[in-house]
Amino acid sequence: MAKQIFVNLPIGNLKASMAFYDALGFKNNPNFTNESAACMVYSEHIYVMLHTEPSWRRFTQRPIPPSSSSEVMLALSLDSKAEVDSMNDIAQANGGTADINPKQDLGFMYSRALTDPDGHIWEPFWMDPAAIPA
Repeated sequence: MAKQIFVNLPIGNLKASMAFYDALGFKNNPNFTNESAACMVYSEHIYVMLHTEPSWRRFTQRPIPPSSSSEVMLALSLDSKAEVDSMNDIAQANGGTADINPKQDLGFMYSRALTDPDGHIWEPFWMDPAAIPA
C-alpha cells in the first residue's frame, strides 16, 4: 500500500474552507464529506480533512490554537516558481492571507507562505534538486 498523509485541520466555517481549498486546486471527496467534515484531495497521496469543532472533538479534547499561532507549517511542492506565486495569489483572493513570511529565493529553491481562512500555514515551494549547492 502506498504511503499517504491525511492532514486534519480544525476550521470555523466548513463551506468557506471547502471553497478556499477548491480554489487552490484541491478536489472534494464526497465519500468522506458530511455536514461537519470534508475531505479535500491534493494528490493521490495527500488529503486534507477539514473538521468543524464538533467533528474535531471526536478525535481530541486538546485546545484548538488561535488563528494567530504557528503550530505547524505544511509545505507543498509545486512544479515552478510561477505555480508558487499563483497559489499565493489564489489564496489571497479566496479568504486566505498571502506572504505571511518573507519570500525565500535561494536560486535552487523558492517559497512563499500563506494561511487559509482559519490561520493554518501552508508553504508552497519549488525546488530544483540538481541545482542544490554542494
